[in-house]
Amino acid sequence: MHRAPSFPEGDPARVAYQAIAPIYDEFCGANDYEMWIGTLLPELEKHGLRQGRLLDIGCRRGRTFEPMLKRGWEIVGCDLSPAMLVEARAKFGDAVPLHEASLRELPVFGEFELVWALNDVVNYLLEDEDLERAFAGIRANLAPGGLILFDSNTVTVYRSSFGEADGVQKVGEWRWASLTQEVVPGSIVESQISGPGVETHIHRERRYSEAQIRAALQTAGLELVVSLGQQEVDGGLAMSELPDEGRDHKIIHICRS
Repeated sequence: MHRAPSFPEGDPARVAYQAIAPIYDEFCGANDYEMWIGTLLPELEKHGLRQGRLLDIGCRRGRTFEPMLKRGWEIVGCDLSPAMLVEARAKFGDAVPLHEASLRELPVFGEFELVWALNDVVNYLLEDEDLERAFAGIRANLAPGGLILFDSNTVTVYRSSFGEADGVQKVGEWRWASLTQEVVPGSIVESQISGPGVETHIHRERRYSEAQIRAALQTAGLELVVSLGQQEVDGGLAMSELPDEGRDHKIIHICRS
């Protein structure tokens, strides 16, 4: 039995995801997780992925669960937002054990053949030492020979969605307003979400350079196996072995201990 940690009342990621939980699936409805996972798994298999247990960190409402359950994986999920976990339990019941936990203070839930943190989870780590603590916690949950996968947003995404464009985007009925004027490595970027059914709130993320990520992995005793650039092409996803911050939307990292 894992006791839920106590979070600071103002933890930015927790506040943001508590607010967006009621509309999260609708707000992010364009994200095709079946397609994404179908693209990511072959890349992991190139590096010896063994089917078994998955620890899904920052699982939110569990949109990655169904594609992995139907592939025969046993899943444990965790998220720092109780509201997100309520929604995930309503959809999946006892099929996936769920725990309240932060990537910054990750408990040991067991040994997993795959540990992942998908869709900006790492970018919500804001403090200087958060990456090292997060990667150390991930390593402690990794089975021998297991693999780690996480993504990080590129400067291209932040300049178009969080800053410099200084614009307002409509996502369905909701308003996404960028609040950041300049994006540089290590900078905090902000965007405000408002609209029906959701309390107006701010998402804060940190743009990490590849050098910062590599250094934190090394400190945590993890090996970066490969970094891949990901971009959207003709309704699908294209992966490149040479990531380009000016072209790609995300960089996918595969690691091992």
